[in-house]
Amino acid sequence: MYSNYGPLCTELYDLTKPVGYSIGGDIEYYMDRLQGVTGKVLEAGVGSGRFYIPLIEKGFDVEGIDYSPEMLVSCRKRCHDRGLTPVLYEGNVCHFALDHQYEAIIMPAGSFCLIENYQDAISALTSMYRHLIPGGRILLDLIVPTDWKTGEITTSYFPTSEDEGISIEKKSIAMNWMEQYTLSVLKYEKWQRGTLIDTELQKFLLRWYGIEEFKLLLQSIGFSDITCSANYTFHQQPDEDSSSITFEARR
Repeated sequence: MYSNYGPLCTELYDLTKPVGYSIGGDIEYYMDRLQGVTGKVLEAGVGSGRFYIPLIEKGFDVEGIDYSPEMLVSCRKRCHDRGLTPVLYEGNVCHFALDHQYEAIIMPAGSFCLIENYQDAISALTSMYRHLIPGGRILLDLIVPTDWKTGEITTSYFPTSEDEGISIEKKSIAMNWMEQYTLSVLKYEKWQRGTLIDTELQKFLLRWYGIEEFKLLLQSIGFSDITCSANYTFHQQPDEDSSSITFEARR
């Protein structure tokens, strides 16, 4: 019934979040925190390269992994258009096994919260830990649903050419307080001269974590030197209005 980051989702993502598009300052913040890293970097959930390509262009030895073939096709094309040679893997960030380790593994833009199952989240963090060199770091964002409104429906339209465009409708279905997730349904529709020519339906589940809960989770896997920062300002303590929190931890 539902698609996962299919062609329409990818096309709209590429249109609204081009290469180098910084979400709230995430690219600048991560660039700063990665200063001094000379070894390999892995972006988990690389998508179509919004974040990945600027890292390559800054000289980082960065690789990427994602489970969406459509997103990876887009990322490779964007790299090819810029004369770049990407190293990309198709795989699930919850259960991956690559041939080498990394000095840093990053997962920006709240992508970690897209891992629906709690045990899969633990597996993802464990896989990251195993793929870090001793002293290597993870950096990842968590999203907190501070502005959630159950029942809210929003619709947007984005022209892609003179004759075509994509509309997206987002329905905020439910918030599960006990299991700590929000559930939305996204409907993508592609229109050509007023005629609907394609559509996709996507389930969009975001899991959130308490700050102390996530620290304990990281510690249980073996991470240390754990910090969390709000608003892409290192060591700025989150408050009740903080919707994005960046965790950093070391193997």
